[in-house]
Amino acid sequence: MIRAGIIGATGYAGGELVRLLAGHKEAEIVWYGSHSYIDKKYYEVYRNMFRIVEDVCRDDNLSELAEQADVIFTATPQGFLAGVLTEEILNKVKIIDLSADYRIKDVAVYEQWYGIEHKSPQFIQEAVYGLCELNRSQITGSTRLIANPGCYTTCSILTAYPLVKEGMIDAGTLIVDAKSGTSGAGRGAKVPNLFCEVNENMKAYGVASHRHTPEIEEQLGYAGNCRVTINFTPHLVPMNRGILVTEYADLKRKADGTLPSWDEVKAVYDRYYGDEKFVRVLEKGCCPETKWVEGSNYVDIGFVVDERTGRVIMMGALDNLVKGAAGQAVQNMNLLFGLKESEGLELVPCFP
Repeated sequence: MIRAGIIGATGYAGGELVRLLAGHKEAEIVWYGSHSYIDKKYYEVYRNMFRIVEDVCRDDNLSELAEQADVIFTATPQGFLAGVLTEEILNKVKIIDLSADYRIKDVAVYEQWYGIEHKSPQFIQEAVYGLCELNRSQITGSTRLIANPGCYTTCSILTAYPLVKEGMIDAGTLIVDAKSGTSGAGRGAKVPNLFCEVNENMKAYGVASHRHTPEIEEQLGYAGNCRVTINFTPHLVPMNRGILVTEYADLKRKADGTLPSWDEVKAVYDRYYGDEKFVRVLEKGCCPETKWVEGSNYVDIGFVVDERTGRVIMMGALDNLVKGAAGQAVQNMNLLFGLKESEGLELVPCFP
């Protein structure tokens, strides 16, 4: 059994990690790390775990945990892992970090967008960006540090990646409009996330300044071997889970001056995702909906070719706590340890 430790086990992403690993045939949780609930029974924090998890919450001592675990998941605020990670720890245990501390390769860009000093930039280049469908070959047993992508970024990147990679769109025209459920903001008490603030309301936030912007730009830039600059606008919607992105970009015309057809665009998506377990490219006329991926590790992708404007409208949906966080982290763990990639993740989306 893989011995797994979770730092931040009482946050939303950490709680989802516990739920997924509780059903994993090859892993057991040996450490439920928390900052706010030390010595409290885990099921007293999350009552859905009553008679399932009897362990108590422990602290966030990464060095001590490294002596007991094979892999550590850090579902922690930005800056935590960067502030405590050492070469000694990495020599003992594999780490899958759900924060953004090692996702962006340019430390100056990270510090600019996150507004904090990076305490261990020496590990940035080593970290593998853990978007499994794109970087599967890099996620191997020799990998020590995985930078687990977040929800907006996973959905935004996967939705546009094949067309950017194949040069079918002008990446400089890409606009990403995104919607998220409130769990994406974390479990901490914040006035903007109170029921009366969110219910019967929808609002944009982080306009032209959201910190996931450079991550999306960097990864799509790698795909297209070009500089990508996007407009990214996230919105908060009154639901618990889910991400829906709608992306717009100019289609590049073919040599005869015509636009690629729907079938030609679909063929590109199928080339990249046709054999992927967790990416479902929808049929013509179908648009992704968050309700059809809720509670699962699936990403649904659809698109429309708008001949009138010469643009393609790409859409993607996922569950922000599963494929957008904990599910993707478990997927990375499976790859790291040579397991079936879908182990513990073959969850049928729940409805209603």
